[in-house]
Amino acid sequence: MSDCYQQIAEWLREANDAVAFTGAGISTESGIPDFRSPGGVWSKFQPVMYDDFMASLAAREEYWRQKSLAHAEFADAQPNAGHQALARWEEDDRLAAVVTQNIDGLYQLAGNRTVWELHGTAREILCQDCGWRTDAHALVHQFLETEEVPLCESCGGDRTKHATISFGQSLDTEVLERSIELARGSDLFFAIGSSLVVQPAASLPQLAAQNGARLVIINRDETPLDSMATAVLNEPIGEALSAIDGALKELVAGE
Repeated sequence: MSDCYQQIAEWLREANDAVAFTGAGISTESGIPDFRSPGGVWSKFQPVMYDDFMASLAAREEYWRQKSLAHAEFADAQPNAGHQALARWEEDDRLAAVVTQNIDGLYQLAGNRTVWELHGTAREILCQDCGWRTDAHALVHQFLETEEVPLCESCGGDRTKHATISFGQSLDTEVLERSIELARGSDLFFAIGSSLVVQPAASLPQLAAQNGARLVIINRDETPLDSMATAVLNEPIGEALSAIDGALKELVAGE
């Protein structure tokens, strides 16, 4: 396995446009449950559809109840070894960007600056009517105390929600288009901690490979794209990325 780490490190050292695409698997090592796993968020709640949220106060209240209970599962989480490795690679100009399905904001906490969040961020609240944004923490606590949907401080409306993509809500066009551009232009593409089944995000690794990038998949379980990958590691993500990072440091030190 050490030879595999060294090979991937060499690819990373040679790459001009390396991109990391990540899913929930990298965050479970920070104590954040995988939404789809048994005991995950979606096994406990019936998600509120976006159209229902927009149309019904009762749906908005249920949305806030669910999100406020789930808030504690990530609010105190800290970046793990995997996040820290990605941040070092960006700092050293070896990683062009992180494209993520995650909403926990741990990349920014680790130090990454170029992060494209396909599903938004749960660390902010966004008014669906006027676009006002604010930190989520205070409004979550406000809801837990009052059980009333927090009002927008700009327009006074009650269609405030986390700045995430809800079920039935379209992805942000700019974020998706930029992510597609990054995949097409990459020469090394990491797919990390993702089942690679949720579209359109799961098409990004395939797009990268089809345009000539080396595809490295790091995930606990097999994925539908393993057959087109240049390398596949089925092991803990923090351990794998730390090992690649260690091999990279040895290569650089020997230059």
